[in-house]
Amino acid sequence: MAAESAAFTPLTLPVLPLDDEVVLPGMVVPLDLNDADVRAAVEAAQAAARSEPGKPRVLLVPRIDGTYASTGVLGTVEQVGRLADGDPGALIRGRGRVRIGAGTTGPGAALWVEGTRIDEQTPEPLPGHVTELVKEYKALATAWLRKRGAWQVVDRVQAIDDVSALADNSGYSPFLTTEQKVELLETADPVARLKLAVHQLRDHLAEQDVAETIAKDVQEGVDKQQREFLLRRQLEAVRKELRELNGEEQGEESDDYRARVEAADLPEKVREAALKEVDKLERASDQSPEGSWIRTWLDTVLELPWSKRTEDAYDIQGARAVLDAEHAGLDDVKERITEYLAVRKRRGDRGLGVVGGRRGGAVLALVGPPGVGKTSLGESVAHAMGREFVRVALGGVRDEAEIRGHRRTYVGALPGRIVRAIKEAGSMNPVVLLDEIDKVGSDFRGDPAAALLEVLDPAQNHTFRDHYLEVELDLSDVVFLATANVLEAIPEALLDRMELVRLDGYTEDEKVVIARDHLLPRQLERAGLDADEVTLDESALRKLAGEYTREAGVRNLERSVARLLRKIAAQHELGERELPFTVTEGDLRALIGRPHHVPESAQDPAERRTAVPGVATGLAVTGAGGDVLYVEASLADPETGAAGLTLTGQLGDVMKESAQIALSFLRSHGAELELPVADLKDRGAHIHFPAGAVPKDGPSAGITMTTALASLLSGRLVRTDVAMTGEVSLTGRVLPIGGVKQKLLAAHRAGVTTVIIPKRNEPDLDDVPAEVLDKLDVHTVTDVRQVLELALAPAMNGATPEVPVAA
Repeated sequence: MAAESAAFTPLTLPVLPLDDEVVLPGMVVPLDLNDADVRAAVEAAQAAARSEPGKPRVLLVPRIDGTYASTGVLGTVEQVGRLADGDPGALIRGRGRVRIGAGTTGPGAALWVEGTRIDEQTPEPLPGHVTELVKEYKALATAWLRKRGAWQVVDRVQAIDDVSALADNSGYSPFLTTEQKVELLETADPVARLKLAVHQLRDHLAEQDVAETIAKDVQEGVDKQQREFLLRRQLEAVRKELRELNGEEQGEESDDYRARVEAADLPEKVREAALKEVDKLERASDQSPEGSWIRTWLDTVLELPWSKRTEDAYDIQGARAVLDAEHAGLDDVKERITEYLAVRKRRGDRGLGVVGGRRGGAVLALVGPPGVGKTSLGESVAHAMGREFVRVALGGVRDEAEIRGHRRTYVGALPGRIVRAIKEAGSMNPVVLLDEIDKVGSDFRGDPAAALLEVLDPAQNHTFRDHYLEVELDLSDVVFLATANVLEAIPEALLDRMELVRLDGYTEDEKVVIARDHLLPRQLERAGLDADEVTLDESALRKLAGEYTREAGVRNLERSVARLLRKIAAQHELGERELPFTVTEGDLRALIGRPHHVPESAQDPAERRTAVPGVATGLAVTGAGGDVLYVEASLADPETGAAGLTLTGQLGDVMKESAQIALSFLRSHGAELELPVADLKDRGAHIHFPAGAVPKDGPSAGITMTTALASLLSGRLVRTDVAMTGEVSLTGRVLPIGGVKQKLLAAHRAGVTTVIIPKRNEPDLDDVPAEVLDKLDVHTVTDVRQVLELALAPAMNGATPEVPVAA
């Protein structure tokens, strides 16, 4: 470095320590003489100056955390007097750098050291790069000083030509830290020191620019907020004056909506949309109809429970106990709800409550005949899970907007029923019962079933968008239970999105339990009777379920119980009956009349429908569950010449084809079955299904029609205790059908003891309650010949009974 080759001048000087402060050559600084170290150094310098020409000299050395720097500054005491605050002080000017050596002795109490003066002269003329460096420093210093308004200092800096003096001039900069000033002091080379000063000044200006930009942005934001605040207050004052001018009362303003939106716990996108609507409301006139639309929309959004959820009851055994206590039977549904709760509990335990933005909701379709408890089951599910319950009636809904809501541009627009259900529930995870989903229709206003596709799709409903809200609503945590009577009426795409659970009806034993534990207590309360005043014997309940009502559900059974209790209450008020009273089986006829459904097996043999050849008992499935269906066959008088097949009873195309197949099979295999098939060629056959006002269709009556025709031709009666179901083929094969459980329950209710079903339907017997199977003799067959052997009674001593003839 240049300092290493400079000429050295030995000096002996008293040390004036500067705590956390640095003085560079060329600087003039006042120092307080109240400081003992400063006073000792100045007094020592004055004492030494008495014997030497010139001003007293001291060595200004920075002392950082008790440690002295290796380089100091030779300073001269220009003046000793009073500072501006009146304290004694000394004015000292920095003259040049001194490299500190060993300590020595001297007069006074100060510390004396030996030092070497460092020559800091730069060669003349200056090299080009140094000249550019000087220009850059002056430009940077001028820019900084102008920002501070120090114009006089600008002229002084511009007048400095010496490189060393120019670099040391940066010691006046207040933004430099003590460490940065020490670095300038210890850099002996003037050019290197000037480069360091330029670097420090450039960094400070860059930081200052960033700070000014931030301050400007902050100030602009503050100014904007102040301006907005003033404008809002002015707008409020103007509106207040207008209301007073028009004689209107003081009402809630848009700022109330803004405060409500900001205070509400809304999702971020919903909050942004709501604040935009608040801005529109503030700009809208009080007379504008848009203002009322926006207020209604904001009220709807703020009333929705965006962040409210009920905690699920993960007591699996307790939930199952609730379901068992409130509903008898229905094991399939209970098991499915129990499985859902168990899986959801395990997912929550493992931190899998939300996966891919979707939660663990469920969509179940409860399909079954009326009165089996589908709607009430939804309330029990909500009770078992500890969730809110909402019922949405879809019967007769034909407008798609009922599901998705109306656009806000329409007069009287409202959100759809799904959004209203969430709002009514007060939580984002209720149990929503979509009642009578098979009764949804479609017309020129759209197809509501198509709108339900997104609602009931677990992969899509976490981003459900209602036309009225126009913001995403998360339905992935909702448990949807859809109820239907007829499975075929539900669109295939909609059914594919739901998990199907069938409720096929109750057995007689289950009906007795339901009547005793649920229906009777409820109807006693409605009739104003106490439980100890009227008691129904189990035999009475069984007869009510078996002979007074014949249904898959229990609605008519409840009506019969209610009628019975009303009768007893009326007789008690008239003084005709004393309470308490126990109703037995023998009391029913006197109280509510005769039974309406007497089983065929209980009738006189001569009065049964199967008392003549040509009548067979079949099994069918209707919208009300399983039912017993009778098939009657007869042959026309040969003199009429009316050949062919006649079908009556409002039959569908499939059932008509089944009748043709049955007739063709008997014609082609008559000789094998020992039947007089010649009658079928000359005489027309007529097959009739009673209850002609009820439409019927399906292939499952094939073996029943075949048996009826075979009974007609052979003259053999069909056994009274036998009912059958199955499709027949041209070769006589018995093919599988559906609804086995419902059909067997119907056979059990009708008093049938023997049932014939296709062999391939044997696995369906697992779904039939054990108490029903115990009372039925179920035969599985593969061929019509087996059916005829089981169903037809033996011929009576070889005589052929009279064959019915159609008129």
